[in-house]
Amino acid sequence: MLDVYGILGQFYTPDTPQWNILVEHSKAVAELAANIVRLHPELNADANFVYEGAMLHDIGITNTNAPGIYCFGQAEYICHGIQGAQMLRTLQLPQHARVCERHTGAGITADEVRTLQLPLPIADYTPQTIEEKIVCYADKFFSKTLKEPDNYSSLREPKSFERALHSVAKYGDAPRERFLALHKMLAVPQTMPQ
Repeated sequence: MLDVYGILGQFYTPDTPQWNILVEHSKAVAELAANIVRLHPELNADANFVYEGAMLHDIGITNTNAPGIYCFGQAEYICHGIQGAQMLRTLQLPQHARVCERHTGAGITADEVRTLQLPLPIADYTPQTIEEKIVCYADKFFSKTLKEPDNYSSLREPKSFERALHSVAKYGDAPRERFLALHKMLAVPQTMPQ
């Protein structure tokens, strides 16, 4: 198993607000992803890789301009997936890099990059493997925005299914349908609609 904290520590300073936000969010995503793996043995997902992917999926946020989460880089926030992929490829982690670039929204198609004129290289960024799908889906239930200063534990509180769906659906029908397809395949009781 990879030393995910050691990898994060190559790019982040531990015990800073940026580190705490990233780690708390990633741990919440990893816990939900682990529940999905456990409750869906028929998917034959690699539990260790899902954990590693969940812990590293947002490593690229440090290179983005997102002051609300203590990130002061140059890239637009939507680029955090490809930024993280580049970082992990320098460490010879191509599979983990693909998790980074395929988790944003419910995935982003090449047509959406083109049509919406997103600041991304034109490519398909939709999750393909079951592990990529699990991390992408689990990520939608957790925010990186603090509800109150220095209350990092609040990042572990999951969004409702309706809020998660709304956060994806605001980008159009296609992302909404992709999220619903992931939900149909991966839902666990705490993510089921009430």
